[in-house]
Amino acid sequence: MSTLFVDPSTLSHAEQEEGTVFAPKFDANGLVTAVAQEAGSNRILMVAHMNAKALRLTLETGEVHYFSRSRGRIWKKGESSGEIQKLVEMRTDCDQDVVLMSVEQTGRGAACHTGRKSCFYRVVVDGQTLRPTGEPRLFDPKDVY
Repeated sequence: MSTLFVDPSTLSHAEQEEGTVFAPKFDANGLVTAVAQEAGSNRILMVAHMNAKALRLTLETGEVHYFSRSRGRIWKKGESSGEIQKLVEMRTDCDQDVVLMSVEQTGRGAACHTGRKSCFYRVVVDGQTLRPTGEPRLFDPKDVY
């Protein structure tokens, strides 16, 4: 299995921020923040984390893999639900500590484990209260998980 990306410690600050080498900066837990955005609409579907192996698998297979902090393991998005994310494009921010993925959300179109298209289905109203947006469930999680 090839590495695909390089260790950021081998690059200067200028190379990291302005260069053409992909060198993601993983945090102290070995993770990088990963944002999934729907191709076409640009709607944010979810935010998760990737370790180096999940990032490598995503780039090699074209299907998005994440690292589950709660389960302590890699998971392919949709492995249980069928809601697989196909990678269209990957970008990184200026200091390469976040990846932004444009994805095609397959299956019923739900990225969220609650059965909704997006994980962002509530609005913070007053700093204490959440108001549902009315986004419908595309599947019942009790039937899937």
